[in-house]
Amino acid sequence: MNKLRGAQFLLAFVFLGQMAARASNLDTIGVTLLQAVTTNVNGAGIPVGQAEAGNGATTNWQVNPSTVGQPTNLFTYYSSGGSATTFPNALGAESGHADAVAGNFYGVPLGVATNVAHVDNYDASYFYNSIIAAPVPPNINDPVVNQSFNFTGTTVGQQQTFDSKYDNYAAQYKTLFVSGAGNGGPVNPPATCYNGIGVAVDNGSSSYGPTLDNGRAKPDITAPGYPAGLTSFSTPYVSGAAAVLMQAGLRSDGGSDTNPPADIRTVKALLLNGAIKPADWTNNASSPLDTRYGAGVLNVFNSYKQLTGGKRGYIVSTSVSIGNPHPPTGATGTVGVLSGWDFNTNSSSATSDVVKHYYFNVTNSVSNALFTATLTLVWNRQQNQSSINNLNLFLYNAANSNLVAVSTSAVDNVEHIFVPKFAQGRYDLQVWKAGGLTIVSSSEAYALAFEFFSMSLNVAKSDTNVVLKWPVYPTGFILESTTNLISPILWSTNNPAAAVTNSQNCVTLGAMNGSQFFRLRRP
Repeated sequence: MNKLRGAQFLLAFVFLGQMAARASNLDTIGVTLLQAVTTNVNGAGIPVGQAEAGNGATTNWQVNPSTVGQPTNLFTYYSSGGSATTFPNALGAESGHADAVAGNFYGVPLGVATNVAHVDNYDASYFYNSIIAAPVPPNINDPVVNQSFNFTGTTVGQQQTFDSKYDNYAAQYKTLFVSGAGNGGPVNPPATCYNGIGVAVDNGSSSYGPTLDNGRAKPDITAPGYPAGLTSFSTPYVSGAAAVLMQAGLRSDGGSDTNPPADIRTVKALLLNGAIKPADWTNNASSPLDTRYGAGVLNVFNSYKQLTGGKRGYIVSTSVSIGNPHPPTGATGTVGVLSGWDFNTNSSSATSDVVKHYYFNVTNSVSNALFTATLTLVWNRQQNQSSINNLNLFLYNAANSNLVAVSTSAVDNVEHIFVPKFAQGRYDLQVWKAGGLTIVSSSEAYALAFEFFSMSLNVAKSDTNVVLKWPVYPTGFILESTTNLISPILWSTNNPAAAVTNSQNCVTLGAMNGSQFFRLRRP
């Protein structure tokens, strides 16, 4: 092979490897499965923003439309020099970083939200100084903005200033800022803002929480960081997922009232609640998210399925004197599904805390089945406020009033409960709002996402084959098999890929397969 053909072969090999890696990432974050079981959930109708830092003293910050498989008329470019709707243009130059971010965000064919309505591509310095921090910030009308850049080396005071500017903008214009946490050391702004989503890489190697100002739980979520294993490239996967959920909410996939499911608080709650926990994920009552992984690894399929569970209101509201216990009530109503969401308001007073009670009958046809609960509460830091209202999550066993789990951070505007392997029964999920003289406001709008599930594996014979089936939702399970249960048990994942039929994963093993025992495991 001559040198030219050898080089061409190598480039083709590298390109195919990159395509395979990006396709695998779409499998990991649930996009492939979502596309298989839905129709046109691809970000259609959602305009988005992409702010990109220039490369040193150069003006390289622009996305090249042809590189990401999109038409030039999809883009508008903005900098201190003005705006342009053509590419190339005099405002700046192409950035390989911007292209890679765009490829994961909305690029064709391997982006998450390939059919976004428009892309506003900003020079990051201009974006912050002339839009976010402007004396009178203009409305850019982009409900999702991807920010794969950081303000590094900031003091606590500078971080708080950045956070306030972004939180005020988000609260005023309902913009969801999705920002990379950074690639080492404590998480950096703008990923530290209350009302946005801070994104890390799913290998746990990127910047970590808590925040330096008051110990808040950031990052919020993780995703694969291909290429280069950096948060620059994990962030656009989350931005694309946010656009997809907004589109789905606005087209009534979450119910006929389309504004609540597309609200940035609901989208954030669904993204965090659909995430899959790594094996070493951990949190505690006072810090709701893992300091490395946030709520876990992005899975937009799980989030979408929770969206389609519909808006489900609380069963009863109760007031208690400030600081008093709030065990389950005698209410008989029940939330009708075990996977869904709510967008509601909780109001307390100077003399009382208020609790919204959501009752669930957590059960199925298998009498001894154990369940897993994943529960997420999100609210905003309000515009021009330095602090937040204090909301908490409590999960009680309604039969005996035993407290099962809590999330009671005093500084976060996210609460998150994850309880694996708990018994069937009736449970009271409580959204609690503090009263008193120091509350920011009497009323606070909140989004709640919930999922209770018990995964079952069905094993049956078909002629000489063994057929294994389990539901596609929730996803994230790995099929493992072994030949015997003699210690040490050697579980193998070397099984055929599952085919999806009628909302079931299906694996068929031939007669020559030696495995006799099977299980499902989440990482």
